[in-house]
Amino acid sequence: MGTARQNLSFAGPGRILHGYLAVPPAGVGPGVLVIQEWWGLTRHIADLTDRLAEEGFVALAPDLYGGTVTHDRAEAARMKRELPAELAAQELSAAVVRLLHHPAVVGDAIGVVGLCMGGGLALQLAAREGDRVAAVVPFYGLPGDPDYDYRGLTAHVLGHFGEQDASLPAAVVDEAAIRIGEATGRRPEIHFYPAGHAFMNDEKTPSSYDPLQAGIAWRRTLSFLRGHLG
Repeated sequence: MGTARQNLSFAGPGRILHGYLAVPPAGVGPGVLVIQEWWGLTRHIADLTDRLAEEGFVALAPDLYGGTVTHDRAEAARMKRELPAELAAQELSAAVVRLLHHPAVVGDAIGVVGLCMGGGLALQLAAREGDRVAAVVPFYGLPGDPDYDYRGLTAHVLGHFGEQDASLPAAVVDEAAIRIGEATGRRPEIHFYPAGHAFMNDEKTPSSYDPLQAGIAWRRTLSFLRGHLG
């Protein structure tokens, strides 16, 4: 067990929430929400938040575990199970409001980037928030319900998935892409990489981390966010 990186507090549903915020060198920019993996608000998530800020975005990673991080798989699975879905939804919505109202954020819509557990939450958040989310980027994550209703999703979608990810077979990703297209009338942009699950994560799973594929996915993400957020 460890401690999450936090530097921001904001009002949530019934309690004060915390997160990690990074502001770009220019002091202003489009907002991007970064949603954690099941490990918590780790160094990896904070680093991605910092990297987004370096590229001109005001990035916020909300802490869904209340300050706790882990690198133990069983512990991560337990914390994910014990996170009520409706509570996570409400807290992420509160984070959207906080980011949109931050004085450094320009525009009336944000982007959302989510990894693993956060990838599924990112798509669900975009479907709930409608026009307040203009672009959503799930990395190797989808909603747990294969029949999830994506109606309400107006954001442009860019998805990154590993060809060798046993937890998310290509057929499952393809089915989700079809459902998104049917619900929105817009085809999501989906990329498969010759890599395994969590190929972006250089902290917990070095055996899965692929710097080449991570770099390609990152460049695509930045271009996508700039194109849809300005």
